[in-house]
Amino acid sequence: MTIGRIHSIESMGMVDGPGIRVVVFMQGCSLRCKYCHNPDTWNYNDGEEVTPEELVNKLKRYRPYFERSGGGVTFSGGDPIRQPEFLIEALKLCKKEGIHTCIDTAGFGVGHYDEILKYTDLVLFDVKDITKEGYKNVTLMDIDESLNFLEAMKRNNTKMWIRHVVVPGLTDGEEHIREFKKYISDIDNVEKVELLPYHLLGVNKYESLKMKYPLIDTPEMSEEEIEKYRKIISE
Repeated sequence: MTIGRIHSIESMGMVDGPGIRVVVFMQGCSLRCKYCHNPDTWNYNDGEEVTPEELVNKLKRYRPYFERSGGGVTFSGGDPIRQPEFLIEALKLCKKEGIHTCIDTAGFGVGHYDEILKYTDLVLFDVKDITKEGYKNVTLMDIDESLNFLEAMKRNNTKMWIRHVVVPGLTDGEEHIREFKKYISDIDNVEKVELLPYHLLGVNKYESLKMKYPLIDTPEMSEEEIEKYRKIISE
């Protein structure tokens, strides 16, 4: 029997794909992004154990809410593709029920990508950085696995929304944003590009977990600055 580990479920997600979404936050992530606001999802052994059937039966209860809005289910985390067998089974069951499926991922998984994408309607692809050096600096890991996942999405003609967190002194600056724009222009099937302003909402989690927050002296990204960068992307 396939068992997955789930951190939590949000029943009315408004920013995790089209329409109203049920967002399933799955446990486990190997990236250590300096601005991560979900450090409580890193540990692979935490969370509630569920079967794909149990999870999808729970998701179906919210159907009246998300279907009217053209929504569906988004698997997030952590990173959902770190639990590929469970994710595939859950996605299959969702598709059998006619539920729109989306995964929110940085692409740092453990393979089985073609099978995952077979049952995925949309990927929210979190581009941490576009260079090997920048990626390593942001995540403490190598970029290679993320590029493998990107190639799988190209191969499977997967619809994508690209997301990029803009952090002062880390992933900001006009030159960086122009290079980022150039980078994503070579990716087919991109329906939308979202620049997400860095915020401090996760700091309290680090304090409660008695963890040191890596960007403690970094200010939030201002609305004026992020709008300037969004204009560069839309030019």
